[in-house]
Amino acid sequence: MANTMIGVIGGSGVYDIEGLEGAEWQTVNGPWGDPSDQILTGTLDGVAMAFLPRHGRGHVHSPTTVPYRANIDALKRIGVTDVVSVSACGSFREELAPGDFVVVDQFIDRTFAREKSFFGTGFVAHVSVAHPTCPRLGAACIEAARAVGITVHEGGTYLAMEGPQFSSLAESKLYREVWGCDVIGMTNMPEAKLAREAELCYASVAMITDYDSWHPHHGEVDIAQIIATLTGNADKARALVQRLPGLLGPDRAPCPHGCDRALEYAVLTAPDKRDPAMIAKLDAVAGRILS
Repeated sequence: MANTMIGVIGGSGVYDIEGLEGAEWQTVNGPWGDPSDQILTGTLDGVAMAFLPRHGRGHVHSPTTVPYRANIDALKRIGVTDVVSVSACGSFREELAPGDFVVVDQFIDRTFAREKSFFGTGFVAHVSVAHPTCPRLGAACIEAARAVGITVHEGGTYLAMEGPQFSSLAESKLYREVWGCDVIGMTNMPEAKLAREAELCYASVAMITDYDSWHPHHGEVDIAQIIATLTGNADKARALVQRLPGLLGPDRAPCPHGCDRALEYAVLTAPDKRDPAMIAKLDAVAGRILS
């Protein structure tokens, strides 16, 4: 049986968690470039933890320039088994109010300026993202949120936009009224797709900061409001994360939904036709099937 290692990708405050034993910032080098920052590792309640600031400490990366492939590769490289994404989002639903959390289970990817796969010419693979998040890990996040008194909503569709600008009113209405989306953000794609390619369980915790621009009584997105709500949400997010080791435990059985076996039948390139350079770059991401 494998050991659980929980990787948390989040913003300021979420990676600085009380009670983390043996906390150490470590540099992780990989073939996909440098990750957003060093990774804070340690243990909490006997379970290994890793915290990666998605935008880097000090918020140096825009949603477009976040090195998504390097981030997922680095987490897989150090032994992470389960990735919990914590991110700020706008809401398309009256009942999803600022300060609430949503454990997302679907995405519509409208990003266009990012590398979205570890695979390509010389090593072709197609994984399924029909169900892009892990139900087991998502359920643990919901249970953890409820245990610490967070108003949390189970399931929702996340519209991933390129940014860095927020939506126009017309776009906001399209995503809400025509496409039926629930929340909007800029960072969970291609993150979720890459986690699936790396055979990592992935859960997305959306922290609602605003009503985007569709709401007739709230107007356009207000940065000051977002920052104020984010500050309030940081404590909630840390409390949620602190509950996860006790729920997931140190011993990790195979994922019942197959997230950790996503590459089983995904690779199409014949073994004798695979590019050696690509194989070398995939040593962590696809190490299980390459061995």
